[in-house]
Amino acid sequence: MPHASKTVRQLAFWSIPLAFGVMGLKFVAWHLTGSIALYSDALESIVNVIAALAAFFAIGYAQKPADTDHPYGHHKAEYFSAVLEGVLIVVAALLIVHEAAGGLLAPQRIEAPALGLAVNASAALVNGIWAAVLLRFGRRHRSPALQADGHHILSDVVTSVGVILGLGLALALDQPRLDPLLAIIVAMNVLWQGWKVISSSVNGLMDRAVDPADELRIQTIIKAEAQGAIEAHDIRTRMAGRVSFVEFHLVVDGNMSVEESHRICDRLESALRNGVEGIRVIIHVEPSHKAKDEGVLLT
Repeated sequence: MPHASKTVRQLAFWSIPLAFGVMGLKFVAWHLTGSIALYSDALESIVNVIAALAAFFAIGYAQKPADTDHPYGHHKAEYFSAVLEGVLIVVAALLIVHEAAGGLLAPQRIEAPALGLAVNASAALVNGIWAAVLLRFGRRHRSPALQADGHHILSDVVTSVGVILGLGLALALDQPRLDPLLAIIVAMNVLWQGWKVISSSVNGLMDRAVDPADELRIQTIIKAEAQGAIEAHDIRTRMAGRVSFVEFHLVVDGNMSVEESHRICDRLESALRNGVEGIRVIIHVEPSHKAKDEGVLLT
């Protein structure tokens, strides 16, 4: 886990200079062309910069060890970064719509289109590569902040590609009004991405259960490693950033010694930690008359 935490934080750090660089390229493209669609793309890149900064600080805070005020750790801090990113995405979309409305009323011709589009395409290429890196490592290390940043950057790539193709069509047809119309389409896509980021993060803040695949793996491990117990019931899971929590009741023979039941719990905890990355385990031992004949039956 320490190595994973270091990797996540390093990726979050490098997102910051890359976000500034891409933002600079996009504003250069807008300055060269005067295109409202390219301006809207550049506005969204401001959100990328703010989101990268927020993700870096949130990931650092989330990796702090548990303390007296936060006995379960600070893992959920990453979700706040993701929610902030979602809100900023929505704000960017509203700014784009405002700018596009003026362009519809007074459309202007695009200047130096080839150079401007080439600069914007280079920014999209950098973003595409970095989005793939963030999504890959975000999923591997179960980092909500990295995944939210990766999805947002990927939506930015889709936006940029759409803008480039749309502006090419506008130039070919000599229809300057297509420029602000493209900006509005960009805004709608941005709004949708913002909603997805916010809803996903809110689920995490509300203690969403682990993925079904992990749920099944947990039950399989309990069944395989709880020899000597009678059943495991009331199995509950929740996710908090890169950490998963599982809690369940383990029913044993009422005459079993504390030491023997403790050995079963130690075996279960070790197997679960080895089988599910980043898991925290809480087991409540109960005597046989507490059995419910449900959950994972072991005998």
